[in-house]
Amino acid sequence: MGIAMRTVDEVATFSVRALGLDEEVFGLDYPEAIAASVRRAASFLSPTTPRALVDAVLEALTPVLSEPPSRDDLMALVDRLISGGDLLEMADATSDRKNRLLYLGPPSFVPKSAGRYLLTGIRPHGALLVPSTITVEPEAHVRTALLDGDTAEASLREAGLHRINVQQWVGQPAVVAAREFIEQYRQRLDVAPAAGFVDGLTIIDPAFRPTYYRGRWRAPTVGDSGDYVGRRPQAYGADRWCMVRLSDGAPEKLLDLPLDNVASPARDDAWRLQAAIDAARRTPLSYRVLPIPGHSPVAEFIVDFFSPLPSWVERYLELVGISVDKSRGALFSYRIPASALAGLQSALTETLWMTTTQGES
Repeated sequence: MGIAMRTVDEVATFSVRALGLDEEVFGLDYPEAIAASVRRAASFLSPTTPRALVDAVLEALTPVLSEPPSRDDLMALVDRLISGGDLLEMADATSDRKNRLLYLGPPSFVPKSAGRYLLTGIRPHGALLVPSTITVEPEAHVRTALLDGDTAEASLREAGLHRINVQQWVGQPAVVAAREFIEQYRQRLDVAPAAGFVDGLTIIDPAFRPTYYRGRWRAPTVGDSGDYVGRRPQAYGADRWCMVRLSDGAPEKLLDLPLDNVASPARDDAWRLQAAIDAARRTPLSYRVLPIPGHSPVAEFIVDFFSPLPSWVERYLELVGISVDKSRGALFSYRIPASALAGLQSALTETLWMTTTQGES
């Protein structure tokens, strides 16, 4: 057997095809291909850590792409795949180090609208999620099956996918006042053991403007007193999310997140807690709504977000909208039909106490 030389472009084309995408439509550097690369790597490596998964994807893509995705971008993508049910993040029951491992989400579908079904989950060893006879429309990190007729759901079930209803899949939490939500955590923190020395602790500064998420993170300093959302390094795996009580910059009490549901991403607890803290300080998280011109009345809007959102909001957005290139100053953006805007606004107000802004933020 001889060895054939291939150009980088040829390898990229073959790779796109191996990922189950149309090489005439997608390049290996497209968001759809990057997401498919992460899913494929996970299908062989799971259970694995987020760091090991990202390392594997970077090792595969870096020799082929002139501008491979950054580690931070891939970590953010892994978070979105967890929120969307492609991956499950759970505590490692075999370790006492409190590592959280990634497992493959079960093959499932969620009805979106007539003839359109959100696909979620990953099969082991690179196997197709659905047979090639079913049309799949990839968009960013989301996959939608397009099926006609009354037998659509039966076809998906025959392919080994199970149906998840919208309410169950979104998993929106109970409505509660921001101060009451904070008090639930503070009561648990009151009875937590002493924190001791916490090397490398960082906190979200609630006094810094909520529209610049990355700029809110800093190390504790003298004068910091009160309860904060934070992260602390651990020997293995990603930094742990926590709630920490500081006294003049020194940790007194510390509570690792999530509190109760070990299958829930810790960042869901953390981001909702921070949203409650911001709302209680009368500086609630905000989102920006911009109409897309071209129709009267307006048929679609761009909704810009400036802070990360818990997984139930991301799942809601994936059902009703489409991820688009982020607007200036935004952390991420979605295109939302006018018919879905009121429901989205209600969810953001009720669960995260968010407010709407118009125009520049």
